[in-house]
Amino acid sequence: MTQSRRTLPPLNALRAFEASGRRLNFRGAAEELGVTQGAVAQQVRALEEQLGLRLFLRLARGLELTAYGAAYLADVTRAFDTLAEATGRLLDRPEMVTISATPTVATRLLIPRLAELYAALPDIDLRTVATEALADFDRDQVDIAVRLTRPPFPANLQAQMLFRQELVAVASPHLVKGLTLPLSVEELRKLPLLHDSHDHWPVFLRTREKLPGAAFNHTTLALDAALAGQGVVLACRAFVMADLEAGRLVRVTDATATIGPDYFLVRKRASPPRKAVDAAWDWCRMRLSLPPVSSSRREHHGR
Repeated sequence: MTQSRRTLPPLNALRAFEASGRRLNFRGAAEELGVTQGAVAQQVRALEEQLGLRLFLRLARGLELTAYGAAYLADVTRAFDTLAEATGRLLDRPEMVTISATPTVATRLLIPRLAELYAALPDIDLRTVATEALADFDRDQVDIAVRLTRPPFPANLQAQMLFRQELVAVASPHLVKGLTLPLSVEELRKLPLLHDSHDHWPVFLRTREKLPGAAFNHTTLALDAALAGQGVVLACRAFVMADLEAGRLVRVTDATATIGPDYFLVRKRASPPRKAVDAAWDWCRMRLSLPPVSSSRREHHGR
Protein backbone atom coordinates (compact mmCIF):
# COMPACT_ATOMS: atom_id res chain seq x y z
CA MET A 1 0.00 0.00 0.00
CA THR A 2 1.29 3.47 -0.85
CA GLN A 3 2.48 5.35 2.22
CA SER A 4 0.64 8.61 2.85
CA ARG A 5 2.79 11.64 2.12
CA ARG A 6 1.72 13.02 5.50
CA THR A 7 3.63 10.24 7.29
CA LEU A 8 6.83 10.59 5.28
CA PRO A 9 9.90 11.65 7.27
CA PRO A 10 11.03 15.27 6.97
CA LEU A 11 13.15 15.98 3.89
CA ASN A 12 16.04 17.33 5.98
CA ALA A 13 16.15 14.08 7.95
CA LEU A 14 16.28 12.07 4.74
CA ARG A 15 19.04 14.28 3.37
CA ALA A 16 21.05 13.84 6.56
CA PHE A 17 20.57 10.07 6.41
CA GLU A 18 21.50 9.82 2.72
CA ALA A 19 24.67 11.91 3.10
CA SER A 20 25.68 10.02 6.25
CA GLY A 21 25.06 6.70 4.53
CA ARG A 22 27.32 7.64 1.62
CA ARG A 23 30.11 9.00 3.78
CA LEU A 24 29.62 6.67 6.77
CA ASN A 25 30.32 9.48 9.22
CA PHE A 26 28.38 12.46 10.50
CA ARG A 27 31.28 14.88 10.08
CA GLY A 28 31.51 14.41 6.31
CA ALA A 29 27.75 14.63 5.97
CA ALA A 30 27.70 17.85 7.99
CA GLU A 31 30.37 19.43 5.76
CA GLU A 32 28.41 18.47 2.63
CA LEU A 33 25.13 19.83 3.95
CA GLY A 34 26.59 22.97 5.49
CA VAL A 35 25.33 22.25 9.02
CA THR A 36 26.91 21.11 12.27
CA GLN A 37 27.83 17.51 13.01
CA GLY A 38 25.44 17.57 15.97
CA ALA A 39 22.56 18.69 13.72
CA VAL A 40 23.14 15.76 11.35
CA ALA A 41 23.31 13.27 14.22
CA GLN A 42 20.11 14.69 15.68
CA GLN A 43 18.28 14.45 12.31
CA VAL A 44 19.34 10.83 11.85
CA ARG A 45 18.34 9.95 15.42
CA ALA A 46 14.91 11.54 14.89
CA LEU A 47 14.50 9.55 11.67
CA GLU A 48 15.34 6.30 13.45
CA GLU A 49 12.83 7.12 16.19
CA GLN A 50 10.09 7.87 13.64
CA LEU A 51 10.73 4.62 11.78
CA GLY A 52 11.27 2.59 14.93
CA LEU A 53 14.37 1.08 13.34
CA ARG A 54 18.09 1.38 13.85
CA LEU A 55 19.71 2.53 10.60
CA PHE A 56 23.33 2.86 11.73
CA LEU A 57 25.70 1.21 14.14
CA ARG A 58 27.73 3.94 15.87
CA LEU A 59 31.32 2.70 15.95
CA ALA A 60 34.51 4.36 17.14
CA ARG A 61 35.82 4.60 13.58
CA GLY A 62 32.53 5.94 12.17
CA LEU A 63 29.19 4.54 11.06
CA GLU A 64 28.09 1.20 9.74
CA LEU A 65 24.74 0.64 8.02
CA THR A 66 22.44 -1.96 9.48
CA ALA A 67 20.55 -4.26 7.10
CA TYR A 68 17.54 -1.97 7.42
CA GLY A 69 19.74 1.07 6.85
CA ALA A 70 21.40 -0.36 3.72
CA ALA A 71 18.05 -1.26 2.15
CA TYR A 72 16.54 2.11 3.05
CA LEU A 73 19.59 4.00 1.73
CA ALA A 74 19.24 2.34 -1.68
CA ASP A 75 15.59 3.40 -1.92
CA VAL A 76 16.20 6.92 -0.60
CA THR A 77 19.10 7.38 -3.05
CA ARG A 78 16.88 6.38 -5.97
CA ALA A 79 14.21 8.79 -4.77
CA PHE A 80 16.69 11.69 -4.62
CA ASP A 81 18.00 10.75 -8.08
CA THR A 82 14.44 10.83 -9.42
CA LEU A 83 13.87 14.26 -7.88
CA ALA A 84 17.13 15.54 -9.36
CA GLU A 85 16.20 14.26 -12.83
CA ALA A 86 12.69 15.74 -12.63
CA THR A 87 14.08 19.10 -11.55
CA GLY A 88 16.66 19.01 -14.32
CA ARG A 89 14.00 18.33 -16.95
CA LEU A 90 11.90 21.17 -15.62
CA LEU A 91 14.77 23.64 -15.72
CA ASP A 92 15.93 22.46 -19.16
CA ARG A 93 12.50 22.73 -20.82
CA PRO A 94 12.25 25.04 -23.84
CA GLU A 95 11.19 28.57 -22.95
CA MET A 96 7.83 29.70 -24.30
CA VAL A 97 7.72 32.77 -26.56
CA THR A 98 4.31 34.04 -27.71
CA ILE A 99 3.96 35.84 -31.04
CA SER A 100 0.71 37.56 -31.98
CA ALA A 101 0.15 38.07 -35.71
CA THR A 102 -2.66 38.57 -38.17
CA PRO A 103 -4.00 35.32 -39.66
CA THR A 104 -2.35 36.12 -43.00
CA VAL A 105 1.06 36.79 -41.44
CA ALA A 106 0.74 33.61 -39.39
CA THR A 107 -0.25 31.34 -42.30
CA ARG A 108 1.92 32.91 -45.01
CA LEU A 109 5.08 33.85 -43.15
CA LEU A 110 5.36 32.24 -39.72
CA ILE A 111 3.99 28.72 -40.12
CA PRO A 112 5.98 27.88 -43.28
CA ARG A 113 9.16 28.85 -41.42
CA LEU A 114 8.53 27.02 -38.13
CA ALA A 115 10.96 24.19 -38.91
CA GLU A 116 13.63 26.76 -39.70
CA LEU A 117 12.91 28.65 -36.48
CA TYR A 118 13.12 25.52 -34.31
CA ALA A 119 16.38 24.51 -36.00
CA ALA A 120 17.85 27.95 -35.31
CA LEU A 121 16.36 28.28 -31.80
CA PRO A 122 16.02 24.75 -30.36
CA ASP A 123 15.55 26.03 -26.80
CA ILE A 124 12.39 27.95 -27.68
CA ASP A 125 8.78 26.80 -27.93
CA LEU A 126 6.81 29.22 -30.09
CA ARG A 127 3.15 29.94 -29.33
CA THR A 128 1.44 31.66 -32.25
CA VAL A 129 -1.75 33.65 -31.68
CA ALA A 130 -3.48 34.50 -34.98
CA THR A 131 -5.83 37.44 -34.52
CA GLU A 132 -6.69 40.78 -36.08
CA ALA A 133 -7.08 42.31 -32.61
CA LEU A 134 -4.32 44.54 -31.31
CA ALA A 135 -2.14 42.75 -28.78
CA ASP A 136 -2.23 43.73 -25.13
CA PHE A 137 1.23 42.56 -24.15
CA ASP A 138 0.40 42.21 -20.44
CA ARG A 139 -3.18 40.96 -20.52
CA ASP A 140 -2.65 38.56 -23.44
CA GLN A 141 0.87 37.52 -22.30
CA VAL A 142 2.25 38.36 -25.75
CA ASP A 143 6.00 38.77 -26.19
CA ILE A 144 6.16 39.88 -29.84
CA ALA A 145 3.50 41.16 -32.24
CA VAL A 146 3.50 41.54 -36.02
CA ARG A 147 1.06 44.27 -36.92
CA LEU A 148 -0.05 46.58 -39.71
CA THR A 149 0.58 49.90 -38.02
CA ARG A 150 2.48 53.18 -38.20
CA PRO A 151 4.66 55.32 -35.93
CA PRO A 152 4.95 57.03 -33.56
CA PHE A 153 4.97 54.28 -30.95
CA PRO A 154 4.66 54.64 -27.16
CA ALA A 155 7.94 54.92 -25.29
CA ASN A 156 7.43 51.51 -23.68
CA LEU A 157 7.32 49.75 -27.07
CA GLN A 158 10.13 48.79 -29.41
CA ALA A 159 9.23 48.60 -33.10
CA GLN A 160 11.04 47.50 -36.25
CA MET A 161 9.53 47.81 -39.72
CA LEU A 162 9.49 44.47 -41.55
CA PHE A 163 8.08 45.46 -44.94
CA ARG A 164 5.80 47.92 -46.69
CA GLN A 165 2.49 47.03 -48.26
CA GLU A 166 3.52 46.61 -51.88
CA LEU A 167 0.37 45.29 -53.52
CA VAL A 168 0.59 42.95 -56.51
CA ALA A 169 -2.19 41.26 -58.49
CA VAL A 170 -1.76 37.48 -58.65
CA ALA A 171 -3.71 34.47 -59.89
CA SER A 172 -3.35 30.79 -60.53
CA PRO A 173 -1.53 30.12 -63.82
CA HIS A 174 -4.52 27.95 -64.79
CA LEU A 175 -6.83 30.98 -64.64
CA VAL A 176 -4.75 32.99 -67.12
CA LYS A 177 -3.71 30.09 -69.33
CA GLY A 178 -3.73 31.25 -72.94
CA LEU A 179 -3.50 34.94 -72.02
CA THR A 180 -0.45 37.06 -72.77
CA LEU A 181 1.08 38.40 -69.57
CA PRO A 182 1.43 41.00 -68.27
CA LEU A 183 -2.13 42.17 -68.73
CA SER A 184 -3.12 45.77 -69.04
CA VAL A 185 -5.37 47.24 -66.36
CA GLU A 186 -8.27 47.10 -68.81
CA GLU A 187 -7.65 43.39 -69.49
CA LEU A 188 -7.30 42.72 -65.77
CA ARG A 189 -10.75 44.15 -65.06
CA LYS A 190 -12.30 41.49 -67.31
CA LEU A 191 -11.13 38.72 -64.96
CA PRO A 192 -12.98 37.70 -61.75
CA LEU A 193 -11.64 39.77 -58.87
CA LEU A 194 -11.31 38.45 -55.32
CA HIS A 195 -11.77 40.92 -52.46
CA ASP A 196 -10.56 40.89 -48.86
CA SER A 197 -11.56 43.15 -45.97
CA HIS A 198 -8.99 45.78 -46.99
CA ASP A 199 -10.70 46.26 -50.37
CA HIS A 200 -7.73 47.82 -52.18
CA TRP A 201 -8.97 47.07 -55.70
CA PRO A 202 -10.53 50.54 -56.25
CA VAL A 203 -7.21 52.18 -55.34
CA PHE A 204 -5.23 49.74 -57.45
CA LEU A 205 -7.49 50.16 -60.49
CA ARG A 206 -8.03 53.88 -59.89
CA THR A 207 -11.78 53.69 -59.88
CA ARG A 208 -14.64 54.64 -57.60
CA GLU A 209 -16.90 52.00 -59.03
CA LYS A 210 -18.13 49.13 -56.93
CA LEU A 211 -16.28 46.14 -58.33
CA PRO A 212 -17.92 42.71 -58.52
CA GLY A 213 -16.38 39.51 -57.21
CA ALA A 214 -16.27 37.16 -54.22
CA ALA A 215 -15.40 38.78 -50.88
CA PHE A 216 -13.57 37.29 -47.88
CA ASN A 217 -12.97 38.62 -44.38
CA HIS A 218 -9.30 37.54 -44.36
CA THR A 219 -6.63 38.01 -47.01
CA THR A 220 -5.44 34.45 -46.49
CA LEU A 221 -8.89 33.17 -47.57
CA ALA A 222 -8.81 35.29 -50.72
CA LEU A 223 -5.34 33.90 -51.44
CA ASP A 224 -6.62 30.35 -51.02
CA ALA A 225 -9.37 31.13 -53.52
CA ALA A 226 -6.80 32.49 -55.97
CA LEU A 227 -4.68 29.35 -55.58
CA ALA A 228 -7.80 27.35 -56.41
CA GLY A 229 -8.18 29.29 -59.67
CA GLN A 230 -11.24 31.28 -58.57
CA GLY A 231 -9.95 34.72 -59.55
CA VAL A 232 -7.31 37.42 -59.20
CA VAL A 233 -6.36 38.60 -55.72
CA LEU A 234 -4.57 41.75 -54.65
CA ALA A 235 -2.04 40.93 -51.94
CA CYS A 236 1.06 42.23 -50.24
CA ARG A 237 4.14 40.99 -52.11
CA ALA A 238 5.56 39.47 -48.90
CA PHE A 239 2.61 37.09 -48.64
CA VAL A 240 2.90 35.65 -52.15
CA MET A 241 6.65 35.49 -52.77
CA ALA A 242 6.85 31.77 -51.98
CA ASP A 243 3.87 30.98 -54.22
CA LEU A 244 5.31 33.06 -57.05
CA GLU A 245 8.69 31.36 -56.78
CA ALA A 246 7.04 27.92 -56.74
CA GLY A 247 4.84 28.73 -59.74
CA ARG A 248 1.59 28.29 -57.80
CA LEU A 249 0.72 31.92 -58.55
CA VAL A 250 1.74 34.35 -61.28
CA ARG A 251 1.65 38.12 -61.44
CA VAL A 252 -0.95 39.05 -64.01
CA THR A 253 0.12 42.67 -64.43
CA ASP A 254 3.19 44.79 -63.83
CA ALA A 255 1.05 47.30 -61.97
CA THR A 256 1.87 47.76 -58.29
CA ALA A 257 0.68 50.02 -55.51
CA THR A 258 2.50 50.69 -52.26
CA ILE A 259 0.23 52.03 -49.54
CA GLY A 260 0.36 52.57 -45.81
CA PRO A 261 0.45 51.59 -43.05
CA ASP A 262 3.38 49.16 -42.92
CA TYR A 263 4.03 45.84 -41.21
CA PHE A 264 6.00 46.22 -38.00
CA LEU A 265 7.56 43.91 -35.46
CA VAL A 266 6.55 45.25 -32.02
CA ARG A 267 7.35 44.26 -28.44
CA LYS A 268 7.20 45.76 -24.99
CA ARG A 269 10.50 46.97 -23.59
CA ALA A 270 11.35 44.64 -20.70
CA SER A 271 13.84 45.00 -17.87
CA PRO A 272 15.67 42.75 -17.68
CA PRO A 273 15.11 41.47 -21.23
CA ARG A 274 14.43 37.75 -21.72
CA LYS A 275 17.10 36.07 -23.80
CA ALA A 276 14.55 33.82 -25.51
CA VAL A 277 12.45 36.81 -26.57
CA ASP A 278 15.57 38.62 -27.81
CA ALA A 279 16.52 35.58 -29.88
CA ALA A 280 13.02 35.22 -31.38
CA TRP A 281 12.91 38.97 -32.09
CA ASP A 282 16.23 38.85 -33.95
CA TRP A 283 15.11 35.81 -35.93
CA CYS A 284 11.83 37.48 -36.96
CA ARG A 285 13.66 40.68 -37.85
CA MET A 286 16.02 38.80 -40.16
CA ARG A 287 13.68 36.19 -41.66
CA LEU A 288 10.38 38.04 -41.99
CA SER A 289 11.64 41.36 -43.32
CA LEU A 290 11.83 42.42 -46.97
CA PRO A 291 14.03 45.05 -48.58
CA PRO A 292 12.23 48.41 -48.63
CA VAL A 293 10.46 49.32 -51.84
CA SER A 294 12.43 51.93 -53.76
CA SER A 295 10.89 55.36 -54.16
CA SER A 296 10.56 54.77 -57.91
CA ARG A 297 8.19 51.87 -57.22
CA ARG A 298 6.02 53.49 -54.58
CA GLU A 299 3.61 54.92 -57.13
CA HIS A 300 1.09 52.91 -59.11
CA HIS A 301 2.46 51.64 -62.44
CA GLY A 302 0.76 49.87 -65.29
CA ARG A 303 1.35 48.65 -68.80
